[in-house]
Amino acid sequence: MYEGLSRSPTVLFNEKVLCGLGKGLAGSGKMDPEGVDRALAALKRFHALARQAQASQTYVLATAAAREASNGPAFIAEAERILDHEIIVLSGEQEALYSAYGIISGFHAPDGIVGDLGGGSLELVDIKGRTVGQGITLPLGGLRLSETVGGSVQKARAFARKQLEKVDLLQAGKGRTFYAVGGTWRNIAKLHMEIRGYPLHMMQGYEIAYDEMVRFLDEIISGESTKDPAWSSISKNRRALLPFGAAALREVLEDMKPARICFSAQGVREGYLYALLDEKERQVDPLLAAANDLAILRARSPEHARELADWTGNMLPFFDVEETEEEARYRRAACLLADISWRAHPDYRGLQALNIIAHSSLVGITHPGRAFIALTNYYRFEGLSDDGVTQPLAAIANPHLVERAKLLGGMLRVVYLFSASMPGIVHKLSFARSNTEDLDLELVVPHEFADFAGERLSGRLNQLSKLTGKKLAFRFE
Repeated sequence: MYEGLSRSPTVLFNEKVLCGLGKGLAGSGKMDPEGVDRALAALKRFHALARQAQASQTYVLATAAAREASNGPAFIAEAERILDHEIIVLSGEQEALYSAYGIISGFHAPDGIVGDLGGGSLELVDIKGRTVGQGITLPLGGLRLSETVGGSVQKARAFARKQLEKVDLLQAGKGRTFYAVGGTWRNIAKLHMEIRGYPLHMMQGYEIAYDEMVRFLDEIISGESTKDPAWSSISKNRRALLPFGAAALREVLEDMKPARICFSAQGVREGYLYALLDEKERQVDPLLAAANDLAILRARSPEHARELADWTGNMLPFFDVEETEEEARYRRAACLLADISWRAHPDYRGLQALNIIAHSSLVGITHPGRAFIALTNYYRFEGLSDDGVTQPLAAIANPHLVERAKLLGGMLRVVYLFSASMPGIVHKLSFARSNTEDLDLELVVPHEFADFAGERLSGRLNQLSKLTGKKLAFRFE
């Protein structure tokens, strides 16, 4: 259940039941009777939850098992009776399309091939920006694959290889990104995080380089990694299917040879919601939309946050900084989120900002970008030096983004002392090149704001001066 239909929808309540509807489908052509009973019971509960939450609109989607099983129509009819709502049975092509839309919804300017692995099928589709190619569906879902080959992982690889021989679109993905969707593949990523000791347990946007991914999949397929305690983090329902999901992914990557594999927490469900948006809303940046919403909810003045976003963009060139489009997005989001922890105790505002941003459900952002935004706002409160709190995220962000975060945090530390977090002043301040030999830059302040001068303000400017290596001073005029 979502707060509303928007470019960056916020989840109000989420629950999942793994029913195993596709169990036995490969052999019998029917959905598993026990799985059907579990699914219908779950739908009764979901319907009650939707009524309790007063959901204004409901959408019900069915995928591979329901559309292919001989008892699928009877199951759909009973489910519609329970829900008192029409169920949309997606074709394989529609499932691929909505999987692609899920990636477009959650990533900025995606470029690569989307693979969505369910229990019964694998959908593949090429995307570039907001352009979606023709999708295909293959009988390589984890549950179906396991049953088709009698539980042999090596046979699963051979079967997947044979199915992929019919596929041409993977070759177009060489050197691009493979976007992995689906619970089994997400659990492979989760296992990789646990074994690696990765500090940010955030599935959306988690990336693994091609060579590393291939090695890790081979370990799962061979059973090499199963003794690692990290396997305990994977639910028992998922563990048995992990080698088969690894086998399917291994063969896909062998054909495609992408530069990287990027995992998505968003799939068909979010893609369907994206499809309901009008064209204008689809073009909105999801990261900036979410950051702006958070500013409205939690900042003292959202208008002031937007002023900071504009002002920092105009001032960075004075520090010899040229931003990429991606860096500019992250900077703007960091400014929009710069005041969301103001209600916390002063000693914990930096830590709270870091935790909220690092662990929030933001989309349209990479893990290094997420770390940059969180670190910027930690430095803005806590000062421009690193400590044990910043170390894990700094390792993710890379040295370039860490230094940029300190620069942006240092600028915010100065300008916040003028504004008292209220709008109307920031845009009247400006750096200027100095004409004197002993100065590089002057922060020009209109005379009407001369009373803001003080030791604390000078101290903040000196911090920024030490960080940048530039000689800075105020000029009140």
